[in-house]
Amino acid sequence: MTIRAAADGSALGNPGPAGWAWYVDDSSWAAGGWKHATNNQGELMAVLQFFRATAHLDDDLLILCDSQYVINCVTKWMPGWKKKGWRKADGKPVMNVELLKEIDEALVGRTYRFEWVKGHANHPLNEAADARARAASEAFMRGRPVPSGPGFTREGDADAAAPVISWTPDADAAPAPAPSLFDFDDTAEEPATAVVEVTARLTPAQHERLLAAASRRGVSVEQALADLVG
Repeated sequence: MTIRAAADGSALGNPGPAGWAWYVDDSSWAAGGWKHATNNQGELMAVLQFFRATAHLDDDLLILCDSQYVINCVTKWMPGWKKKGWRKADGKPVMNVELLKEIDEALVGRTYRFEWVKGHANHPLNEAADARARAASEAFMRGRPVPSGPGFTREGDADAAAPVISWTPDADAAPAPAPSLFDFDDTAEEPATAVVEVTARLTPAQHERLLAAASRRGVSVEQALADLVG
């Protein structure tokens, strides 16, 4: 059996508040991020976390990416870089080397292939991963809980691997998964009269539509909801 997933990253400012996400379906996805990272780092982390989330399985993996950089890193360039001590042909150090080393380790014994998909072209899996990665980057930008997802789940699997984070761009950028799917309560210091705090409980399908709508408009999910009431 082949598990098909999209992996994507997002960085507001690039570098800036950043997110990563992989997505199989509404019941099987994960996201996270950092206070400060690049889009390429988010893309690489999404791939790494998908491999780790499925490490307990023997299934083939098909990973959809809109990043040629990520696909080329994993399928073309890494073997040569590794032989040269993780240096490029010109002798310069490889960028994002720690992430690439972890991906290299995660690939051992796995059967996988990558497929390039055009970003922002209404590909359902890519759009879903993109929306979740952007939601994570926006959460870090605003200092709010990250919609981190359920991790890998599949009916009949006894053990589902949760996302594991072992790399951060800097010491102050540790990811902070959300305790629930969606929570607008905010502990940041804001004027008491500026906003009214609400909590929205959505079905997975509703949550996906909201993330996608916000991503298409280039606004936060909070703004998308606020616009509903004018």
